[in-house]
Amino acid sequence: MRQKILKMIEHNSRINTGELAVLLGVEEIDIINQIAAMEAEGVICGYHTLIDWDKTYIEKVSALIEVRATPKRGQGFESIAERIYKYPEVSSVFLISGAYDLLITLEGKSLKEVSMFVSDKLSTLDSVLSTATHFILKKYKDHGTILTKKYEDKRELITP
Repeated sequence: MRQKILKMIEHNSRINTGELAVLLGVEEIDIINQIAAMEAEGVICGYHTLIDWDKTYIEKVSALIEVRATPKRGQGFESIAERIYKYPEVSSVFLISGAYDLLITLEGKSLKEVSMFVSDKLSTLDSVLSTATHFILKKYKDHGTILTKKYEDKRELITP
């Protein structure tokens, strides 16, 4: 039952416990208790709203930053990851496989602001060996939600 609850609230965190109970065929109190237990255990870490910022008047730039770093003896990448995720501009930090060690997502008001964060704050950290910055130009799908409509050719068909 836990896995079904998690999948449903991951897709729609606003679903109410009564509706979940009906969908799963259990009592609402069981859903309430399961969710409370998963929150206490840290399985459920938070509830978020997905916003398509391109449809607002708010200027926002998102970037993916790949970081190559030197792990600390006995700590691995934990201490450098912690230093990075404490910056308010940073949305997420992931340990990854491949040519880079960490993947960071961050947001700023402009390309310059994000670039300055990388050059002034991120690149100057002792453990950071190199970075690669990728600006997100357009989001098509985010967190399983399609953000764009299917392309429709609106040109008029002309036949001889």
